[in-house]
Amino acid sequence: MSNFMMAAIEEALKGLDEGGIPIGSVLVHNGNIIGRGHNRRIQKGSVILHAEMDALENAGRLTAATYKDCTLYTTLSPCPMCTGAILLYGIPKVVIGENQTFMGGEDLLKANNREVIVENSQECIEMMREFIEKRPELWNEDIGR
Repeated sequence: MSNFMMAAIEEALKGLDEGGIPIGSVLVHNGNIIGRGHNRRIQKGSVILHAEMDALENAGRLTAATYKDCTLYTTLSPCPMCTGAILLYGIPKVVIGENQTFMGGEDLLKANNREVIVENSQECIEMMREFIEKRPELWNEDIGR
């Protein structure tokens, strides 16, 4: 597992410690993390602060050229909203911790010529399975069920 995925997992654990949903993400440019985030919908009363959106927000305004040289690491397959942001900003590569507990917009990313790598990390899978079992109402709210 890469240091970048480990950083995304650290973000997910921060979210869990804050009473939120354990999903984390980091945006990487030229080998450096330029944005970190975790799902903060519960903590902030937000409708959009999924981990990927939080990482993008925390990276701040970037040029189109910068996004085109980035890789987004996320502990869970990105939902349609986060997939849309990845496509909008032209991020060419997404590394996903796992897609067993939730399958997001991976086919749409691939159809738009984005490189998608799924690590199927046991740590990511177990973290989400345990959370979904303990807090199904928060999970269902987060994915719009």
